[in-house]
Amino acid sequence: MKVSRMITDPMKDLAESGKLSGLLLILATALSLALSNSGRASSYLSIWHIEIGFDFLHESVLHWINDGLMAIFFFLIGLEIKRELQDGELAVREKAVLPVLAALGGMIFPAVIFFIFNAGSKQYLNGWAIPTATDIAFSLGILSLLGKRAPLSLKVFLTALAIIDDLGAIVIIAAFYTHDLNTGMLFFAALFAMVMFVLNRLKVSSLIAYLLPALGLWYFILKSGIHPAIAGVIAALFIPKEMAKKLEPGLYRPVNYWILPLFALANTAIPLAFNPTELFSGLTAGIILGLMIGKPFGIVLFSWIGVKTGISALPDGARWKQLAGTGMLAGIGFTMSIFIAGLSYQAPGLLDISKLSILAGSTLSALCGMAVLYFIAGNNERSLKL
Repeated sequence: MKVSRMITDPMKDLAESGKLSGLLLILATALSLALSNSGRASSYLSIWHIEIGFDFLHESVLHWINDGLMAIFFFLIGLEIKRELQDGELAVREKAVLPVLAALGGMIFPAVIFFIFNAGSKQYLNGWAIPTATDIAFSLGILSLLGKRAPLSLKVFLTALAIIDDLGAIVIIAAFYTHDLNTGMLFFAALFAMVMFVLNRLKVSSLIAYLLPALGLWYFILKSGIHPAIAGVIAALFIPKEMAKKLEPGLYRPVNYWILPLFALANTAIPLAFNPTELFSGLTAGIILGLMIGKPFGIVLFSWIGVKTGISALPDGARWKQLAGTGMLAGIGFTMSIFIAGLSYQAPGLLDISKLSILAGSTLSALCGMAVLYFIAGNNERSLKL
């Protein structure tokens, strides 16, 4: 009994603190990279390309994860966005302005840095949105490792920023990564969305009633040429408020402890066999520097403009250096960046290089952010004057 509690109690503490999801992503990534470069690499890599499905829908395991399970992840994001807009930080204009400005700056400057390094390469340029993303689970998991050294207001700020960042990523995916649009399929998708809208207006509270049109919405968006993960967000918008309150906590564990680690396993299956010169390309520099420098610079600059113009204020009890450290943690792109990389590049070589660059940029961002927040946590000086 004591041995069992020695195992379960620490796991429970990790889960409640938000650290477990980040640790699972790290372990899944490390395991996948190790297996992809071991003596069993061929067998392991082939798993993700096994074709399964039906006559009307046949996909590889990798595509089922990225197109199917990730739609559930985006559904959870949609519920979080809806909650924040209705009752959370984004519901009050004064509180919403700062994370909105910060997220905007945190998307613009990484894209600019990527463009600077890759403007002359049509081959690389399609990945401009890769460093604009923030991984909610990972960044908050790392921030929670600092405990009381990071004020609660910073965690709320980072959560709101990451949610807005995800909303920006959804818009980017829909606007820039949609090819060969099938308007007929899109029409049928719109019909299923309309069914969910009507159910909402009629105050239908049965989950099954929403599940069936949600599946139809997902299928026809998949066939339309738009990435089907968008269906998750659209479906979330039509879920009644009371039902959403019950669904969100119920989805947290399966998404963060199963779906995202499985996504990490499948998408970091990278054999380290490529031309070493590719590691020093504009693609690598654009992603790493976009995440590591572009993210915090854009977040701090746009936040500073908001505070100095009086349209927003720093989070309660936070200082500029702490905001800068939090901005560095927002450079942990990981899940969302890898997701966008998969939409940007079809060539395995480019995709592998971009994924390794994301891992490097995210790791450096995490280390720098933790170092800044850790070493200034005991500093009692007043807010830094800029």
